[in-house]
Parts: sequence; structure tokens; C-alpha cells
Amino acid sequence: MQKRVKSVRIPWELEDLDLPGVIREFEKYSRDLESASILKSQGNAPAAEALLKTRQADLGRKIGHKIWEARVRHAEKIRAQTPD
Repeated sequence: MQKRVKSVRIPWELEDLDLPGVIREFEKYSRDLESASILKSQGNAPAAEALLKTRQADLGRKIGHKIWEARVRHAEKIRAQTPD
């Protein structure tokens, strides 16, 4: 049975999220997944596992940084709109 999402609430802070940058990071991750599968098929499972663990941590850090940047840009925009 298919689950349907009726609505998704996105915080206003993420309005300024760099979506092309996020997509680029996932493209890099996808290439690393392919490299890991090649390593594993060649019999080097430990190297494939190490590549995946490293890349997953790196992906999480980079996406988290992009979210932080979006929140900072949003706060700066709000600060600029607020009269002193």
C-alpha cells in the first residue's frame, strides 16, 4: 500500500538553501557509492566499507554546513528588513 504525504512543513530558514550545491554533494556521494561497489566486486571489501563510512560522514557534515549557511543568510535578511 502506498503512503501519501499530505503536507510537508519546511522552516522559513531553509528558503535560502543552496539546492544546486546539495544536489552536487549527492552526485559526488553517488559516484563514491559506485566506486565502493567496484572495490567490493574486486574483492576489496574493507576498502569499500571504509570509503562508504568516510563519505557518509563527509556528506552529513557538508549538508549540515549548507543548512547552517541558509539559516545565517535568512537571519541576515531578517536583520536587514528590521528597522533599527
